[in-house]
Amino acid sequence: MNLIFAGTPIFAVPALEALLRAGHRIRAVYTQPDRPAGRGRKLAASPVKQCAQTHGLEIRQPEKISGEEKILRADAPDAMIVIAYGLLLPASILAIPRHGCINVHASLLPRWRGAAPIPRAIEAGDVESGVSIMQMEAGLDTGPVLAEARIPIHASDTAQMLHDRLAPLGADTLVATLERLARGAVTPQVQDAADSCYAKKLRKEESALDWAQPAVVLHRKIRALNPWPVAGTVWHGKTLRLWEVGPLQAHHATGAPGTIVRADATGIRVLTGDGVLTITRLQAEGGKILAAGDFLNGHQLAAGDRLGDESQNAQAR
Repeated sequence: MNLIFAGTPIFAVPALEALLRAGHRIRAVYTQPDRPAGRGRKLAASPVKQCAQTHGLEIRQPEKISGEEKILRADAPDAMIVIAYGLLLPASILAIPRHGCINVHASLLPRWRGAAPIPRAIEAGDVESGVSIMQMEAGLDTGPVLAEARIPIHASDTAQMLHDRLAPLGADTLVATLERLARGAVTPQVQDAADSCYAKKLRKEESALDWAQPAVVLHRKIRALNPWPVAGTVWHGKTLRLWEVGPLQAHHATGAPGTIVRADATGIRVLTGDGVLTITRLQAEGGKILAAGDFLNGHQLAAGDRLGDESQNAQAR
C-alpha cells in the first residue's frame, strides 16, 4: 500500500520498521516538531524522526496538521497509520486516505481510551492488556476495531516492561491487518462505550505515595509510574524515588504506615495501611538508581525509620 505514517515516540518505531520490511511504500512521515530535551534543553528529534532519517523517508513536522489536506491528497495514500502522533486529526484529514486513518492503540478497546492506557491498566490491576487496530473517527479512540491481540500483565510488570512487549505486538498486528484489509477480509467491530474507561495523562503530582493505602494498591502504582513520573516518598526531608518492588507476600506487622520493618539486601520492607511492601530498587535525591542492598551500603536506612510526608505523619500520630 501507499501509506502516510504519523507517530512520535519510541512505541511507534517498531510499526514503522515493520511496514517497511513488509514492502509498504511510506510516502511521508509526520512527527512532532523537535523539542528541547535533556539537561542542556537542546532540540531533539523524536524517535520516529530518527527512524525515518535512517531509512531516507520524507519527514514532515507541522505544528498543526490541519492545513495539510492539499499535500496529503497529492500523496494519494491508501491509508494513514497513526500511532501516538500527539495531534488530533480533523475530519478533513480522516477522510483523505482510501482506507481511512488507522490507529494502533495500546489497550484492548474500549477498555482504556485516552493518553496513558499502559500505566492505567497496571494501576487498575488489569490481568491482561493488548493492542487494538482501530479505524479512526472524530471521537477519542471510539472508532470500530479492525483487529486486536492480547497478552497477560504479569505481577512484576512495570509500565516500561509492558510497553516494550506491546510495541512489537502492535507492529505485527498492524501488518497482518493491512494484508487482510487489502483482501477485503476485515470486519470492523463497533465498540461498546459502556465498557470504556478514560486513561488520563500521567501527572508528576501522582508520584507521591500515601503509605496508608494497601500494599497491593501501592505495588501497582509503583509499577505503573515506572519509567515516568516514578513513585516517590519523603525520607529525612528529601525525596526517595521508588523504581521497583518485590512480590507481594503475607507479612504480619503492626505500626504506623510508612514505618520500615526490615531493611537488607533482599529489599526494604515498609508497613502500609494493609500489608507490607518490599522496595527492591530505589534512588536517593541526586543519586543513582540502586538495588536495595547497594543503597543500604551507602545510606543509613534501618528498621524503625519512617517514610512519608512529615505533616501527614504528624496527623497520623
